[in-house]
Amino acid sequence: MYFTTTAALLIASTAVMGLIQMYLVMGYFKNDKRESLTDVVNIASTQFQSESQLREALLQNPDLAQAVQKSMALISETSSTTIFFTDKEGTLVLCSEGSKSVNLGKTVPASALKAAESDKGFFETGTLGGLYPARYYTAGGAVRDGSGGVRGYVFASTSAESLGVFVSDMFSSFILAAGLMLLASSVLAIFFTTRLTTPLRRISEAARKFGGGDFSVRVPVDGDDEVAQLAITFNNMARNLETIDSSRASFMGNIAHELRTPMTSIKGFIDGMLDGTIPDEMRQHYLGLVSQEVGRLTRLIQNMLDISKLEAGEYQVHAQTYDVWESMTGVVFSAEQRIEARRIDIQGLAPQKTMVYADPDLVYQVVYNLLDNAIKFTPEGGFIKFGVQKSGGFVTISVRNSGQGISADALPYVFERFYKEDKSRGLNTRGSGLGLHISKVLVALSGGEIWAESEEGQWCQFSFTLPCDAPASGERRKKAAGR
Repeated sequence: MYFTTTAALLIASTAVMGLIQMYLVMGYFKNDKRESLTDVVNIASTQFQSESQLREALLQNPDLAQAVQKSMALISETSSTTIFFTDKEGTLVLCSEGSKSVNLGKTVPASALKAAESDKGFFETGTLGGLYPARYYTAGGAVRDGSGGVRGYVFASTSAESLGVFVSDMFSSFILAAGLMLLASSVLAIFFTTRLTTPLRRISEAARKFGGGDFSVRVPVDGDDEVAQLAITFNNMARNLETIDSSRASFMGNIAHELRTPMTSIKGFIDGMLDGTIPDEMRQHYLGLVSQEVGRLTRLIQNMLDISKLEAGEYQVHAQTYDVWESMTGVVFSAEQRIEARRIDIQGLAPQKTMVYADPDLVYQVVYNLLDNAIKFTPEGGFIKFGVQKSGGFVTISVRNSGQGISADALPYVFERFYKEDKSRGLNTRGSGLGLHISKVLVALSGGEIWAESEEGQWCQFSFTLPCDAPASGERRKKAAGR
């Protein structure tokens, strides 16, 4: 299709060029004939004026007329034209070729005589009122006496057939040149068309495979032109689609696993109570375990709903300037029983007014998730240390806990959904692997960043930043969109 279009454009362009060239050449040829015939008319008129004694005797003295005709014949032969004179009434009285081409005694049309008297002179392409049997180029002018009076007219003509021969020769040459040009252009067009359309066909084929569910295919990239840039963009899109598809499959598998574990426990406890495996005096204890598992399911489902709302942009941020220690102390006091039960030492909890611009509920949720995560992985008798530091328009909040920490290989993935360093999910099964991911999204909505640091076997620390002042309009939305 592309080659057909290119070929059609080449042919159309060549045809238009040929027509324009033909028009210009015909105009040039006509102007050239006009100039040359006008020069002959001027020469013949001058010659006739120099023979002043012939003006009255020309028609009465055949010998003198013959002498003038010889002079005319010489000019005619030199210029390849036919020259003839008329009297004031336009009647032919003398011709360079006698009566071979133009019959003496015939009359030139009055319109031609009137035009011949003008400064521009007379010129036409035609039969001169029937004087010629075919089309001729004819130029004419008036012959005047010493006082400027018109004594007669002189005309010079040449056949228009020469134009046909010239145009025919030129057209033949043009067809040959155009044919060679189109042949060479077609070869080049086929080469460049193939080079251009091959990557497009590859992209089209890859798109069809994507439609069939195969996200692993890639388009080869050759060069650095626009098509290569399209291929690179397409490959990036394919890579993202493959990542999203893989993430979706992993997400569904993780959900199934997270839901199956507590539901299996609940079913086992209830079946045990129903069939008598669990004695009556232990029912209260196992009902408490069932309640814990139901609570775990509730938190998991709520976290999933929160993620859906966050990623759909439905979460409304109500930012304000307030003291970040309000959120931090509130979270610590709410977890006081758990902290005391594990005999964890809280360090760095020394409130000193530090203002941030953020949503208090949002910050509370982030700190809660980080503290909850720290309590889970801090051994009994360990410590949790808080830190708040202001620098460069941002406040950095950190939560460090003692314990095994996180391996260097796992650090880049701790904020992914359902990620657990223990692949068997046997370590601390109370967690769902969603809290850190939610924290990352919430911090991004606040216009900050979150990261993790760890020294394996010693400690682990999560830190995030919050702006001190309100960001520029739309800045927070852009950061959230790029999370």
